[in-house]
Amino acid sequence: MLHTLILVAHIIAAVALVALVLLQQGKGADAGAAFGSGSSATMFGARGAASFLSRTTSVLATVFFLTSLTLAYFATQTSVPKSVVERLQVEEAKAPQPRSDVGGGPADVPQLPRK
Repeated sequence: MLHTLILVAHIIAAVALVALVLLQQGKGADAGAAFGSGSSATMFGARGAASFLSRTTSVLATVFFLTSLTLAYFATQTSVPKSVVERLQVEEAKAPQPRSDVGGGPADVPQLPRK
């Protein structure tokens, strides 16, 4: 349950981070705005978008890194055997052991008298 929640938050943070990076203007766009280019007409004004979008981007980047580390930790904590040898050891441990009180074992072989 927790793994699924973190995975959903990770995907949302990744998509939002990509969208925010694409919304931001490059450093060279300010020079074009000074000469009357149409790129200066932004939703947040000439300078307001830079601080809002950069803060939001840094928060989303932090969330993305934290969810990445958490998902990596969850991936290393699995108890499923990874190799063939580990699988065989698990199957041997689960297999029923022969009972010693039932006939047919080495304890039931009669001993010959020694001379």
